[in-house]
Amino acid sequence: MSSQKYIHAPAADFVLPFDLPDVGLRGRLVRLDNASTQALAAHALPEPAARAAGEMLALAAILGTSLKLDGRLTVQTQSDGALDLMTADYFGAAEGQTIGLRAYGRLDAERFAALPAPVDFAAMAGEGSLGITIEPRRGGQSYQGIVELNPAGVGPSAETYFAQSEQLPTVLRLAAAPLLLPGKKAPHWRAGGIMLQATPDGAGADDDWERLSQFLSTVEDVELLDTGLSAETLLWRLFHEDETRVLPFQPVEFRCSCDASRIAKVLRGYSEEARNAIVDSDGFVRAKCEFCGTVHEIDLNADDDEEEVEAANEDDQ
Repeated sequence: MSSQKYIHAPAADFVLPFDLPDVGLRGRLVRLDNASTQALAAHALPEPAARAAGEMLALAAILGTSLKLDGRLTVQTQSDGALDLMTADYFGAAEGQTIGLRAYGRLDAERFAALPAPVDFAAMAGEGSLGITIEPRRGGQSYQGIVELNPAGVGPSAETYFAQSEQLPTVLRLAAAPLLLPGKKAPHWRAGGIMLQATPDGAGADDDWERLSQFLSTVEDVELLDTGLSAETLLWRLFHEDETRVLPFQPVEFRCSCDASRIAKVLRGYSEEARNAIVDSDGFVRAKCEFCGTVHEIDLNADDDEEEVEAANEDDQ
């Protein structure tokens, strides 16, 4: 037994890996608070759409840490509904940076308003696909897997991905909800999720999988989102009949990779006519990042080495 003292997971903004070695299963528990609030603050969405975007964040955190990815993982839905695009990015921890998450949802407000209440995921998203793209930072090949979007939601769509692409029995529970704080107009968003998955060389019997996956299906949203309920307590509630090994937690934060100089290089590749169409009267191009809300002010006439680039968060303007 290791003499290293176990450090409990914090109340939120973490991913906690765990194993059930005797039955050949592994899992991840994620709970987001500040990270999800920052990720969803840049582009206000109606509550049902924001819930789906929050679940995408939790899913990205689960998938990225499961792969121990040093790079970027993107989870994206594309569909024909009012919520026709959702994207969540996972950035692996590297060079002193914490694991990062960001998300964006594109919504046709007029089409959404025409939907009958209560609006569920199927009505909001319509028919489409869920894609998972893996981009290693150093070496390795990029990978993309695409499955049909499940009308039951983000979690069931991801389960379909694992069944078809990884061929590993997987069960997921995802949740997101707003928390209204005194004195705050905008809601504080929490998101969470838990995954249980058979390992490729797992020795567990089918009845173990059925029993434990059924336990996971009973997890309520409040258990995933309640920062007063410790992660370890939740795992004990679910799996106390089996030996459960809890591994060190991994902290998570909001992070956006938008880069003004990279945007400038792309814009310089446009034709002169196209550039003139987007330049403001003061000679700057203003490009807003849909993920973080930052507005980059770019002078396309500046030299590459002396590029005049400014950025301001739209909320501060």
